[in-house]
Amino acid sequence: MLTIKKKNSLIGLLILNFLLPSSICTAADHNDPNAINSIFADIPTNPADLYDMFGFPSDDKTDGEKVVVALTFASIPKAGVFDTDLLYRIHFDPDPRTGPAMQDEHSLSSIVQYAKAVGKKYLDFKPSEVKVTFNKENQAKVDFIDFPGGSFSKVIPTNTVTTIQSPDGYSIKTFVGGRDDAFFNDLPGFFRSINYAPQFYHIPNSMKDKRELPIPKTLIELEGNTLFNFDKNNPDLGITVKKDLPKGSLGWNGNKFLKDENGNFRFVYSGKDARAGGNVNAIILEIPLKFLTKTPDQDRIVRTWGESWVLKATAKADSTAEEKPNLFSGLFKAAWAGAAPAETGFNDDIKNYNKVDVDGVPFLDAALNEREDDRQMANNIKLSEHYVKRFAHLGWGFGPSISALGLGTCFDHSNSPVSVHKTYNLAIKAFPRAKKCFFQRVNMPDNSWNVKNLDIKPPRTFEIFIPNVASIDMDTNGTWPFGRRLEDQVASRFLALFLDMEKGCGGKPCNLETLSDLTLWEKAPIVPKTPPNPLKNDKDFLKEFPYLAEPWQ
Repeated sequence: MLTIKKKNSLIGLLILNFLLPSSICTAADHNDPNAINSIFADIPTNPADLYDMFGFPSDDKTDGEKVVVALTFASIPKAGVFDTDLLYRIHFDPDPRTGPAMQDEHSLSSIVQYAKAVGKKYLDFKPSEVKVTFNKENQAKVDFIDFPGGSFSKVIPTNTVTTIQSPDGYSIKTFVGGRDDAFFNDLPGFFRSINYAPQFYHIPNSMKDKRELPIPKTLIELEGNTLFNFDKNNPDLGITVKKDLPKGSLGWNGNKFLKDENGNFRFVYSGKDARAGGNVNAIILEIPLKFLTKTPDQDRIVRTWGESWVLKATAKADSTAEEKPNLFSGLFKAAWAGAAPAETGFNDDIKNYNKVDVDGVPFLDAALNEREDDRQMANNIKLSEHYVKRFAHLGWGFGPSISALGLGTCFDHSNSPVSVHKTYNLAIKAFPRAKKCFFQRVNMPDNSWNVKNLDIKPPRTFEIFIPNVASIDMDTNGTWPFGRRLEDQVASRFLALFLDMEKGCGGKPCNLETLSDLTLWEKAPIVPKTPPNPLKNDKDFLKEFPYLAEPWQ
């Protein structure tokens, strides 16, 4: 939870945004912390809401290797226009490929030890960062802090590709502006799979016990689950329509999956892009690897994550007072700061802000962190045992669903014929069920990711979650989990982590793209016959910088 002080600092921002229009579709969140989660009935869409963090090696090798990163967030007040009360940070930590690895011993203690090793490595690190703030003229001030070549800043126009020259001679392509949302996903389907009431019903943030209702997670509709099953009489429920939560029981007392008259299951997913036609604001950078590290031949993994910070109420009040017409105070302030006229109007002191949101590993916040405000962190080692409990809770829902479709699951659900709602207080109780999932290495669909044909092993599932950063492998093409490319269908890949990667697909290995295979769904006894999420974005990505498509008008 946010502290009282942090919550109070958000009040002014929330009031300013309260009257801004939003539909359920555009409010369907990506990775919101609950304090600014517009899925709740009493919280408006907020520019502090980070959507996605993308990162991959650039295909442009002119003048050496480069890293592309893109941080996207809610386009409030509108695409290409930025809130001066917000500050955004993108951190960079280049590291050698060698580092903490999970032990071969498949035990809970090995997971805990792995987390501790990661924590020891990252607890006191001081990454470089790019910090971005805005003034009332909608200019952006981009501060480059603690890079090997030093620190510097540049004021740039928004919505324009700008090349920033560093003092040590490197060219950094920069774009800060509005774009089409690069996230293509059936968000209502995901919320239906976890029986998440705020997507379908008017639920305020304060009603914590009415978020994930005590109904099993599932990929297949449950017979008698009238609260969340598709309603042909109200097909837009959870998409553009919300209802009042009905009175009475909010649980489920059934014992089987729903089937139609033809014996087909019904998918909780539609495969439709909930973000089609939606815009974001974005900070996009293409940075030479030699600018990030003095030893690029050794530091082959670039760890990066994004943060949003909101101006404190006290700092905002001070700023308002300073804006009163006063020639002497204005001249004194400019002289004291030594600021050039083009750099005025930026409140870039991090001490004036409170951190709100963190984005690193895609879907980690929505799936495992439960969007809790106190879990917004890159160094998330203390959450390792929570992840064990949460993953097992999800496994009891998704595992039986996968088995019912004729696929193999890595989760031990004791051959349950239907999804089960089960929670754990102790990680040691949850671990045996999820053990195989945690320690199996993910299978890639082919070898195209390994562009240099090096001896690089894909990570084990648990290694993906800690730390909460995008780890861009410069010797790969950067597809997830070796980074995150724009075209990656990360939501379906996350679900694939519950498959048996060794022999879960008809005795053959499954892979991260199994659930995006159209032929699988054509043969499955399920309707609609669609992958859970769309296979491409609503607009084609660009082949050149800034890569994200133009925003919708």
